[in-house]
Amino acid sequence: MTIPVFYSISDDFTKYAAVSLNSLVKNTSPSNDYTVYFLNQGISDEHQQALKALGSDNVHVKFFYVDDKLVKPIENRQENYLKADFFTMSIFYRLFIPDLFPEYDKAIYIDSDTIINDDIAKLYDTGLGNNLFAASMDTSIQYVEKMQLYIKNVLALDPKKYINSGVLVLNCLAFRNEHFVDHFFDLLEKYHFDCIATDQDYLNEIAEGRIFYLNPKWDAMPNENTEPLAKPSLIHYNLFFKPWHFKNIQYEEYFWDNAKETPFYDELKRGLDEYTEEEREHDRQKLNHMLAKEDKTINDAQNWARVKKQGPVTL
Repeated sequence: MTIPVFYSISDDFTKYAAVSLNSLVKNTSPSNDYTVYFLNQGISDEHQQALKALGSDNVHVKFFYVDDKLVKPIENRQENYLKADFFTMSIFYRLFIPDLFPEYDKAIYIDSDTIINDDIAKLYDTGLGNNLFAASMDTSIQYVEKMQLYIKNVLALDPKKYINSGVLVLNCLAFRNEHFVDHFFDLLEKYHFDCIATDQDYLNEIAEGRIFYLNPKWDAMPNENTEPLAKPSLIHYNLFFKPWHFKNIQYEEYFWDNAKETPFYDELKRGLDEYTEEEREHDRQKLNHMLAKEDKTINDAQNWARVKKQGPVTL
């Protein structure tokens, strides 16, 4: 049996993806076979070779180019911005995995700003039943009042059930059978919902009531309001405060221990040392910029909550 794991990256994110991949490979079982795919729209030959070199006898690293035709309906417009800040097509790639890889009835997707401390096969073994996917509740926003109001009043969802899309166990068979991507495009083109976290909001909405909730240890996120988990299986450096830009970040030691074992360590350390306080302050303000969207979307005549009152928009 092959365990398929997917990342989606742009070329400039290779060095962070390499650290994540290194941590994944270290914790695999020799009795399992793994194939890791990097979904992309262009990675340099040098970076491809660097990632391939981190593979092993039972971890096969491959690259899949996402054709422009596939993502053409997703336009560079403010409603589709990542964290309400900028546009990047790569956040949407995860939605297409089931259709692009019909040989898999189940697959794992993980963001590149992650560290894996356990065998990813254990995550793959998650029983999905009739659920569309498994994911963890987004703990990074549980203490952010504006985000809670956005989820409750704009998305009309329960903030305690709002998941983070950075770690997913996908029921690929159900995605295909229920034409998930077609439904996503229908919603995207008809309503142009103004979202704070575009792909994540759509996943939460479309799959409402059909999400299996993972143990939080599989998506542990740095949070200054909570104590760190003693043995996190997967760490996700969500939002803006990355260990390669900020010091004294919760769980940072896991990142740097793995970074040391990659060819990008010196570059990553140099990036941390050269990152200015002005740049860090700009990153801090990004959160406020993201949350300011709640003020706008709450009054949007065609936000999720108002459209849902008119009839079902989910599967």
